[in-house]
Amino acid sequence: MSNASNTLRLMCVHAHPDDESSKGAATMARYVREGVEVLVVTCTGGERGDVLNPKMDRPEVQENLPRIRTEEMNRAREILGVRQHWLGFTDSGLPEGWLPDSGIALPDDAFYLVPTEKAAAPLVEIMRSFKPHVVTTYDEEGGYPHPDHVKTHEISVAAFRAAGDPEQYPDRGEAWRPSKLYYGHGFGKARVEALHQAMVDAGLESPYGDWLAGDQDWARDKSGRVTTRVECADYFHIRDEALKAHATQVDPDGFWFAVPREIQQKAWPTEDYELVESSVASRLPEDDLFAGLR
Repeated sequence: MSNASNTLRLMCVHAHPDDESSKGAATMARYVREGVEVLVVTCTGGERGDVLNPKMDRPEVQENLPRIRTEEMNRAREILGVRQHWLGFTDSGLPEGWLPDSGIALPDDAFYLVPTEKAAAPLVEIMRSFKPHVVTTYDEEGGYPHPDHVKTHEISVAAFRAAGDPEQYPDRGEAWRPSKLYYGHGFGKARVEALHQAMVDAGLESPYGDWLAGDQDWARDKSGRVTTRVECADYFHIRDEALKAHATQVDPDGFWFAVPREIQQKAWPTEDYELVESSVASRLPEDDLFAGLR
């Protein structure tokens, strides 16, 4: 995977197959078509995920879920135009009520239980081989509190900081320091409110009405942390096709597609990120993950 060219390179680290298509997919599609090399790293195989599409909830699917999710990832990768690497850890599952300090047990082979220093090692190796200029991942809560998302955050930050230090993981390749680290913030309150209002204005039933009217904990809303909004509405159709490739996880008649694409493009045409660490100067707010690098 060694890459010494001057081409800009983006690495997006995700927990499961389908996460790459539901979080930042239009950004990746845009950059690929602008000539950026994009690599998705998928930490687990999604082996313990539920079949969330009722149309696919059949015994033969359940029995072959690991293989099917791999095939779905292959199709999504082709649609997005990205490269993809499996990190090889085992899905932790999501026991009901699990939180980092809940005391609820996870399976012994769970990705979440692998010590961070050990779990970061193969990611450091990939960073040093692919040589990304920019890395994206989840925030400290994983975007939402799934054990694999929390662990993905931990190893992404650890690998980002270690990859450029030749004294760390000396057996994992020549040191390479990525320039910028971002957290994705794709589902903040401001975006939900904008999509909801756009649906109401169009005389359509919003899928967010009950949610906004209920006791959703917006105290944890992270919209204010966004530093970088990447215009990518023209690539929402590619994102949607990649999502549909994950047929066990995404119902084409379900929640993900309840807001017509044209309304999404007008109401919220960006995918949003938080610049967390950078070794290059750029002026905030940004409209490009590669600001300061071009």
